[in-house]
Amino acid sequence: MIRYILGKLGYALLTLYGVVTVVFLLFYLLPGDPAQMMMGQNESAEQLAIVQHKYGFDQSVGTQYLYFLNDLSPLSFHSTNPEHFTYNDSKYSAISLFTIGTTTTVLKWPYLRQSFQKTGKNVSAVISETLPNTMMLATAAISVALVIGLFLGVLSALYRDSWVDKLIQVVSTMGMSVPSFFSAILFAFLFGYVLHEVTGLKMSGSLYEMDDYGEAMHVQWRNLILPAIVLGIRPLAVITQLMRNSLLEVMSQEYMTTAFAKGLTTLQVLKKHAFKNALNPVVTAVSGWFASMLAGAVFVEYIFNWNGLGKEIVEALNTLDLPVITGAVLVIATLFIIINIFVDVIYAWLDPRVKLD
Repeated sequence: MIRYILGKLGYALLTLYGVVTVVFLLFYLLPGDPAQMMMGQNESAEQLAIVQHKYGFDQSVGTQYLYFLNDLSPLSFHSTNPEHFTYNDSKYSAISLFTIGTTTTVLKWPYLRQSFQKTGKNVSAVISETLPNTMMLATAAISVALVIGLFLGVLSALYRDSWVDKLIQVVSTMGMSVPSFFSAILFAFLFGYVLHEVTGLKMSGSLYEMDDYGEAMHVQWRNLILPAIVLGIRPLAVITQLMRNSLLEVMSQEYMTTAFAKGLTTLQVLKKHAFKNALNPVVTAVSGWFASMLAGAVFVEYIFNWNGLGKEIVEALNTLDLPVITGAVLVIATLFIIINIFVDVIYAWLDPRVKLD
């Protein structure tokens, strides 16, 4: 088990290093001056030169890449000589380990630098303010998709080739075909505007909203309903199809015939044998969809004005706030990797035939 986990962690680090490299090449080698993006169009050449030196934009590509890795690495090196460039705004806590000459080795959290547009604000602070809202939305959406999708999948398999099965198949196919942004607009207009008096839901709104007196923030759980349903439609359709097909395959196995021969009812066979063994492809779908929701919620969050990481990414793209974009991409990639490792462990629990080697 330890050997397996260490192997997975090594693979995860190599994958993350590849993501970091690609992100750097995509965003930091774009045409245009990052200092100009940060300062605007009305700054003097002297001010731009100061910003370029402070953030290392006047260095070679290789040097900028090394500083980028140094900021992201938990174990990093910083020069104590003020004549040498070192990107350190003193905006993060670090534990000094040892000093050799003019170089200090420190232990810290990965530093995602500062936002270009939100002056003096760390990207990590921007993400920590918005990521919990996206996590809440993704969790609610995948929960809706999982509960309803498993139920419909089992129902469709038990009533195979009946009108119930055919109706569920048609609905699930439509759910997979409709883009999220179209569903978001349709649901917001229909349930948040046309049927507002009946549903009590609004077209837009976030988890926390200011009260009418502007004195305090209050949790508005009803604002979570529409975006969670919209974001969960496509994974719900996929889970329904996967559960149906997987359950039908499991039910056709010889040991299922033996279970029925022993006098067990369909419900008993489903509960004791079939359901658990049919969950493997569903686990894959759930893990993949949950991780992708953290990035794929962009349109849903923007349309419903949900203050999450997706909406923050759209705003950063509009203002060319490169540190926020790169930080968000790296955080999402890290979550993808962590979730995939957990999924591999869950596989072994669901199916003893899966070996951790």
